[in-house]
Amino acid sequence: MAYDEGRQMKGYTVVTSDDAKVGHVVGEVGENLIVEHGHLMKSRRPLPRAFAHANDDEQIVRTTVSKAILEDAPKVEADGSDLDEAEVARYYGLAAGDPAPETQGDGAMRPDDPARSIEADREAAGMPAPEEERIAASKNIEGGEPVGPPSPGLLGDRTPDNPV
Repeated sequence: MAYDEGRQMKGYTVVTSDDAKVGHVVGEVGENLIVEHGHLMKSRRPLPRAFAHANDDEQIVRTTVSKAILEDAPKVEADGSDLDEAEVARYYGLAAGDPAPETQGDGAMRPDDPARSIEADREAAGMPAPEEERIAASKNIEGGEPVGPPSPGLLGDRTPDNPV
């Protein structure tokens, strides 16, 4: 993989979230800027564009990661040919670094899958839906007709026979 010469940020100073100047942009590979740092022992580290914000007027790239995180990132060779974008994404905690979930594709779910809903669990157990339970409880029916006297909580002593 060679550096992308598209947008020219080459030479921009990189400033981290803790206001440390850590080096300069020397190229780009895929969605990553390549940052060179060090005075005597220079090394190159990838920085995902998701964490980089360029200011063209000042020729500065500000990043939302700290100096320690950038300096501990995977090393990159001078030509960028050894950059593993999945490894970089995993290091920085980006979704592109995660493998596909087991449920992708067919949609099969395991019983302990956190994406499984309580409604699916109730249905699998043969339990009625909560709405059905509420309807049955509110009607309090037996054979289609309400059973028992009307509730005095709502009507007091009034009944159809005694409309007081």
